[in-house]
Amino acid sequence: MENNYKNSYKVEEKELVSLSVYNVGFQKCIPGYRWGPGIRDHYLIHYIISGQGIYKAGGKSYNLKAGDSFLVYPNTEVSYAADMKNPWEYAWVGFTGSDASMILRATDFSQDSPVIQENIPGESIRRQILHIYDARGNGLEHAVEMTGRLYTMLSLFMQNSSRKKNADTASSYVQKSIEFITANYSYNITVDDMADYVGISRSHLFRSFQNVLRISPKEYLTAFRMKQAGYLLEHSRLSVTAIANSVGFDNSLYFSKVFHQIKQVSPREYRKNFLEKQEANSVFETGEDAVSAPPKESP
Repeated sequence: MENNYKNSYKVEEKELVSLSVYNVGFQKCIPGYRWGPGIRDHYLIHYIISGQGIYKAGGKSYNLKAGDSFLVYPNTEVSYAADMKNPWEYAWVGFTGSDASMILRATDFSQDSPVIQENIPGESIRRQILHIYDARGNGLEHAVEMTGRLYTMLSLFMQNSSRKKNADTASSYVQKSIEFITANYSYNITVDDMADYVGISRSHLFRSFQNVLRISPKEYLTAFRMKQAGYLLEHSRLSVTAIANSVGFDNSLYFSKVFHQIKQVSPREYRKNFLEKQEANSVFETGEDAVSAPPKESP
């Protein structure tokens, strides 16, 4: 058929180590056109411009159509074939480099599921592959431009990945929890209260905090309360009992125990150390030997 075509370019010398284009091209396949089974020695992404076909990898078959993409991993046996009635037209780019696997882990591609179906603005992917093809040529300047376009294309897969969306969602849950803590830490709130406010389960909230901050919601709440307690010890004359109540503890002995675990000193020692340091700084700055006595704790 006169509408069938294949335009491709293979880079003969790979001048960049971290990421380098291996080959790039476009093809409108004849009905039933097949590649494989076989392996590649590089990564190879196909973006389907039109039509449909089947991709087989890892013992699984994927029926793909326009807007879908599939990835061939190095040294993995695969095969792919154009549909008999509506054969696909696709663009592809092959690449190698020490950073390739790291970058791909930030996308939705995986060896268990090496396909991405309709979650990327297709014209953007096709356009970037075309830019890579247009930049083809020998010499470092061509290699740099081709690789730059490749980075841009891969970033589109990263930006639209479920991993990023999940991370963004987790961040929003954590941010909403922090807003709740900031407004309510002086009350006897719990992690369950935080989860109810955000509208997710306690376990989901725990995973969100671990993913974003690497600590649990309870640890964050406790650290926030101790930070506020430290400020009150430094800048007020409130008693330890009053400070405990002010940061959400109804038991001053338990508050003192938690404070010591976090700060490594008791609340009274913390205040004493702060005032002594403040006095020493005052003497140093003014050159005077005497300063006003520190405020006494109210009963």
